[in-house]
Amino acid sequence: MTITSDTEAAAKTEGKSAIAAHNLTPNQIVELLDKYIIGQKDAKKSVAIALRNRLRRQHVGDDLREEIMPNNIIMIGPTGVGKTEIARRLAKLAKAPFVKVEASKFTEVGYVGRDVESMIRDLVDQSVAMVRSEKSEEVKEKAAFLVEERLLDILLPPAPPSRSHEEQDEEQDENRNPMAPADENDISQEVNRRSREKMLERLRKGKLEERQIEMDTASENPGGMMQIFGPLGQMEEIGSIMQDLMSGLPRKRKKRRVTIAEARRILEQEEVQKLIDMDAVVKDAINKVEQSGIVFIDEIDKIAAPSTGSGGGKGPDVSREGVQRDLLPIVEGSNVATKYGIVKTDHVLFIASGAFHVSKPSDLIPELQGRFPIRVELKSLTEEDFYKILTQPKNALIKQYKALISTEGVDLDFTDGAILEIARIAAKVNESVENIGARRLHTIMTNLLEELMFNIPESVTDEKVVIDEAMVQDKLSAVSSDRDLSQYIL
Repeated sequence: MTITSDTEAAAKTEGKSAIAAHNLTPNQIVELLDKYIIGQKDAKKSVAIALRNRLRRQHVGDDLREEIMPNNIIMIGPTGVGKTEIARRLAKLAKAPFVKVEASKFTEVGYVGRDVESMIRDLVDQSVAMVRSEKSEEVKEKAAFLVEERLLDILLPPAPPSRSHEEQDEEQDENRNPMAPADENDISQEVNRRSREKMLERLRKGKLEERQIEMDTASENPGGMMQIFGPLGQMEEIGSIMQDLMSGLPRKRKKRRVTIAEARRILEQEEVQKLIDMDAVVKDAINKVEQSGIVFIDEIDKIAAPSTGSGGGKGPDVSREGVQRDLLPIVEGSNVATKYGIVKTDHVLFIASGAFHVSKPSDLIPELQGRFPIRVELKSLTEEDFYKILTQPKNALIKQYKALISTEGVDLDFTDGAILEIARIAAKVNESVENIGARRLHTIMTNLLEELMFNIPESVTDEKVVIDEAMVQDKLSAVSSDRDLSQYIL
């Protein structure tokens, strides 16, 4: 029996999204990453194997499952070549909690700054938000029904309940009038019921969305503005706990006049919150973090002390090594205290990245090197890569600018020669000054289309604007002639 067949039933019941999350082979994962990221096949292959191994681990027997640790990855390459995007897309594909942190922002315990455990707390917060959103979708239909009932009660309060037959009989006996007319409450209740049905029909057709009503709304969270500052992660944790305690206090309610549309949104939030079991949400969220969480540690080369021969480890290098030693237990696997409880990091996947221009991966402390057994080198982008980045991905820059300009009623088009020229200039600028990878395309495109985007819609009356090679050369001529190119450095 293959892993794929084991999950087919779940995929059919959960829909196509389940296929992306559970059923993809490494080749399929790479194909999906190719839709957003150009090149870097080695890096894509490594992360695809890492993701598939998580599924494989779930099918291993209980005696070995806990012993199988994730193969953490170090991506080595210049900025802007797709390191962060690969990790982010992988997390979306796996529907896994994901957080990106910069290693240079951490400081050794005892110094002012963020402690390394904060990245796990951030990961848990992300996971809780993710699971809460999933649970909200599950109860959305029921919440919408309850909201309709509450809106009806505001628009047309229900009639008082009719008296029971025993009460009516007692009244007739007291009055000694067996021919008394039917109870008026019954008639009133029937009229009210029919009126509410008509009102509900209008409500569902959206005919009352702009009508204003008066309703009770909860005031803002009394602890929302509370902040606690401190040098250590413990103070950060205390601040989170204090805010949770304050948020648990009963909130004052006040009357407001709002439209039906706004009232629907407010009431839906309240009803969803009532229907969701937060204990179950937290339990699922912690399980997601422990079994499928992904932490992307960027700029890890900034905490690697470059080799200086004898006398290394002096001055600021001590602090860098201290951060590495603080990171080590988290990456190895430890228990981290969060406001939701203890979280184990044994099976969290850590993906680190760095340019390593000054230092080398071997400059990291040996223990930390050992926790990142997979090393992948990402290549600098070429002129051909820039052309593909501009045209092939689903979120390609050319497609983005076309969509933006189309909102003004103008059809923007690029000739193939223009796109090739943009790619050539981007590659040339990266060679001439600092190489910032694909980010260079953003500045090139901004400068190319700046005048057009400023003048639309006042001065540009054409329904179609074509950007050709000559126009690109004219707009960006300074790039070819000026060696400084300061305006193109981000």
